[in-house]
Amino acid sequence: MRNGAGDKSVSGLISGHMHGHDGVVRIGPVSAPQRVILVDENDVQRGVEEKLRAHENGGNLHRAFSVFVFDTDGKLLLQKRASSKYHAGGLWANTCCSHPAPGESVEDAAHRRLQEEMGFDCELREVFSFIYKADVGNGLTEHEFDHVFFGTFDGNPMPNKEEVEEWQRSPIGELRKDVALHPEKYAPWLKIAVEKHLEHYLEKLKEVSQ
Repeated sequence: MRNGAGDKSVSGLISGHMHGHDGVVRIGPVSAPQRVILVDENDVQRGVEEKLRAHENGGNLHRAFSVFVFDTDGKLLLQKRASSKYHAGGLWANTCCSHPAPGESVEDAAHRRLQEEMGFDCELREVFSFIYKADVGNGLTEHEFDHVFFGTFDGNPMPNKEEVEEWQRSPIGELRKDVALHPEKYAPWLKIAVEKHLEHYLEKLKEVSQ
């Protein structure tokens, strides 16, 4: 468990199938993994591939994660992706997301990227996963087995400007409405998560608050 000053633990989260699996820490930039883990629809590894190539030609299914960090009022911490990102630049997304490197656990990768992108760490629990496929522009396709982690943090992030342009917190209900009204502002995976998995998110948020 990674705990820090002012950190609030996430309690009551259940690892399951949907595949149910702290303080500000400032670190220097770390290069993202250049290879991703190819998987089947049961998340069984079937190989590795260079990251960009895995997103070309319709996309190869690969392992990924999405971190959703809430404050104790239930507001979701969102990031606006840097315009220089290789896809979905300038769009709003969840707290952070990425891919584990070959040989790296999904949970370790989630903590690593939370620190690299947002400048803090907190306790994380995997709550479910889902598979999605989406055109992300520039001839690239995201086709991911996405492990979803929840955490709780009330402090202010210290984003890496090479990764994140802005941040804000939003109640889930308001986020859902804005995604419906202005879908062009949001990353494809966040839209899918909010539109298709919102009920599950809300159930887990109730558990967090207990």
